[in-house]
Amino acid sequence: MAKGTILAVDAMGGDNAPDVTVEGAAAFLSARKEAFVRLHGDEAKLKPVMAKYSSVADRMEIVHTEDVITSDMKPSQALRRGRNSSMWNALEDVKEGRANAAVSAGNTGALMAISMLVLRKMDGVHRPAMTAAWPTLRGRTVVLDVGANLEADAAQLVTFAIMGEAYARAILGIERPTIGLLNIGSEEMKGHDEIREAHELLRGSELDLDYQGFVEGDDISSGKVDVIVTDGFTGNVALKAGEGVARMLGVRVREALTGSLFSKLGAVLAMGGLKNLRSQMDPSNVNGGVLLGLGGVSVKSHGGTDGRGFARACQLAADLATSHYRDEVATNLSKIRQKGIAAE
Repeated sequence: MAKGTILAVDAMGGDNAPDVTVEGAAAFLSARKEAFVRLHGDEAKLKPVMAKYSSVADRMEIVHTEDVITSDMKPSQALRRGRNSSMWNALEDVKEGRANAAVSAGNTGALMAISMLVLRKMDGVHRPAMTAAWPTLRGRTVVLDVGANLEADAAQLVTFAIMGEAYARAILGIERPTIGLLNIGSEEMKGHDEIREAHELLRGSELDLDYQGFVEGDDISSGKVDVIVTDGFTGNVALKAGEGVARMLGVRVREALTGSLFSKLGAVLAMGGLKNLRSQMDPSNVNGGVLLGLGGVSVKSHGGTDGRGFARACQLAADLATSHYRDEVATNLSKIRQKGIAAE
């Protein structure tokens, strides 16, 4: 068995599995020489794909199962019928200590439900939160929740802030991440009761968090703070709106640069800058959403990602699994329990 980081990969999850998942796992292994991957899926389908990556094949192991969680399966169905599926078995690897983290590009709702059942929640966490790394003018900002919880009370928002701060330190390498609460305005009287109550709790807490107060929607992409906290409904709408704007800008820029001979010449002259812009807007470079607050690491990759994007999700899982994230979260969660702040 490998001595380094071990990832359990749901090799059958995603729009283009297993080709993309194996390609991504191989790319991850090429970059992390100490790592090892357990590929959960149909051996007959995985072996031919693995043969393309002979240089890292000795650090990939197939764990055979023919069962798969389909994209149209409801979370309740996945819990009833998903045992022994590639997704479920990958999470069992983490629970049983055979792997340090699990990665799947499969059904999001099913992954959330099975992750909560198999890995359980950390003490003090009412519900896990899904994160997104948002490209900004300053680098990246962690946004949570982006879909795991449609609603969140004040205590849950405080919990999200604790988890997001530790996550940003582990993944972005920021020693003291700044935190903001997403609101419809920066004024103290704005927002619904839960937002205003969470604001007061964070401002008056003894959690040693660098809380900056309310932020607005346009502050996300500016990078005003390192962590933005919101409920899953608002966060998911913001995320999808941001992705749509990015795609629209990509199309408009391409149209503008290919509309005439002169614009094409200008595109050639600006090629270096355009490549940099494309890299910054490429979703593959920030692929991977983490379910924070679980008893183990579970990472969700975009279902339609390419091999490079899946490799990025694997790297994210490995980075979080080898960090002190959970210890830091547990310490602050114990503090808010002592202060009587508990999510309902």
